[in-house]
Amino acid sequence: MNVFSKFSYLVRSSLSKGFTRFARKVKGYMYLILALIFTAGILADTFKFHFTGNMRQAGVDMMVKYRFLVPKPDKDIVIVDIDEASLAEMAAEYGRWPWPRQVMGEFVKQIEKQHPQAIVFDIIFSDPDVYNPDSDKYFNDEIATTDNTYFPMLRLDPFDDQHSQLNPALIPGAEPAGEGEVFGDATIAMLMPYFQSVQESGRMGLSNIDPDADGVTRQYQAYRVEYGWKFPSLPLRVAEGLKFPPMNQQHVFLNWRGPAFTYHSVSFSKVFTDFTNKKKSRPQDEFTNKIVIIGSTASGLFDVKPTPLSKAHPGVEILATAIDNFKHGDYLRIPDSRGAYLIITLLVIWLTAWAFYRDTFREKLDPIFGASQVILIAVSYGSINLTNTYINLTGPVTLSLAFFTVARLYALAARSVLERSAVRVSLQQGNTHHGVLMLVNLSAPPGALNAGVREKIRGALLKVGSAGKSVEILKGVQKDLWNLFENTFAISWITAESDEAGRQRIEEDIAQIRQAILPILRKYYMASGSDVAITVQQGEIHSGAQGSGQWQALFGQALANRSD
Repeated sequence: MNVFSKFSYLVRSSLSKGFTRFARKVKGYMYLILALIFTAGILADTFKFHFTGNMRQAGVDMMVKYRFLVPKPDKDIVIVDIDEASLAEMAAEYGRWPWPRQVMGEFVKQIEKQHPQAIVFDIIFSDPDVYNPDSDKYFNDEIATTDNTYFPMLRLDPFDDQHSQLNPALIPGAEPAGEGEVFGDATIAMLMPYFQSVQESGRMGLSNIDPDADGVTRQYQAYRVEYGWKFPSLPLRVAEGLKFPPMNQQHVFLNWRGPAFTYHSVSFSKVFTDFTNKKKSRPQDEFTNKIVIIGSTASGLFDVKPTPLSKAHPGVEILATAIDNFKHGDYLRIPDSRGAYLIITLLVIWLTAWAFYRDTFREKLDPIFGASQVILIAVSYGSINLTNTYINLTGPVTLSLAFFTVARLYALAARSVLERSAVRVSLQQGNTHHGVLMLVNLSAPPGALNAGVREKIRGALLKVGSAGKSVEILKGVQKDLWNLFENTFAISWITAESDEAGRQRIEEDIAQIRQAILPILRKYYMASGSDVAITVQQGEIHSGAQGSGQWQALFGQALANRSD
């Protein structure tokens, strides 16, 4: 044995001995200790660290992405897409993007003839076109004739507020929030539409899309409150103009209608070309009573955001989703019920710990715990499919599963240490015992009984009778020698040499096992009476090496007397 092997053996041996001493000292209380440790960590995370927040976000993403009942996109919302094809087709006559504003003015003029509900721009016209002032004037004049066009504005970095000269009171649509102090002399950095007709109309709203801390867009701000002023978002401004149900939530979780490119979309260049042709090929009521959103999915314009459904979700579709949600009032409600989730998590953990500690439902603990997790997941999954309220039980499921895994690993590692072995007890104690050994051998084809089935049989045998006993599964290391050990269960009892009542209880246990063995085997393995061989041997057992030899003698006699 080389130095490394010796060192490895010493480490493993020390760890094994240390764990054995530890397990024998704490015994089954370890499950309760683990529950206390988990409880402390969960409480600290709930009220201080919030590490499980990422778990909840991941849970929302998974449920949203894989739900089976997805709400349909509103058929009255149409996206006019400035896509890659439009950029290429329009370039020959109007140059590269951005096109002259006259193009947009003419587009609005033609769409208005079809009487849409609203025309919503997802394009910020923040600066004048110094090379085409007439084009800007044409666009401004066309917008002035409308009462259903809506435009975005953009909230800039608050750091730039100190350099701005724009007072919140001067922003059309801004109003006192009605809570807290209103800072009348504050300045705010805001990118607003350049055109006078747009500002006079007041049909403007913020188009900021604010992702969560992990960069994924899940929510939309219906409005912002800054310096005591309330600034509506573009979807909220559209909702107010079209008399949608009132919006009271400041932040809403978007109820996605599907992955990217779910909404009905038409190419800007194709529609514009048809508008300018004398012979029309498109329906002349294509946009009648529609909410028309003009935006871009062209990758070169970089208006994409990560969402739970796509790594590159077009911003115009996020805007469409928000307007759709506000129209139907079906945005997701995700209650921040930390108290309820905390109670559920701790309840599952402590019930599981108690079951381990009391060794309750030994055979059924795994399926019972698994069923509890399936129920929690089913509640979450069902809520997001059947309602607009998502009951996010990702945290309770993940944390209780983590506890169960640790507890199960400890149970497997400590089983041989924690279970009372009649042989070990008799050898360690100084007095003389009366020992009884029962061998139960099942004749089965090789591999017919896997480790899981044998463990279930062992657990069932432990529950038969009232006298203290140990049940061990013998390993078939010598199965080529007359198949002596394959599928054999060794049941052992000890009692004081002079304890007649103890001997009587053992005899009663033996009789009960003989009656119960076939039902047990039939439950876990199709067995008949001819498949089972039972032998019982008993004798005087001393402590130490002498007792070890006496147990070996009982084992040898039991094998010799085994009947098939």
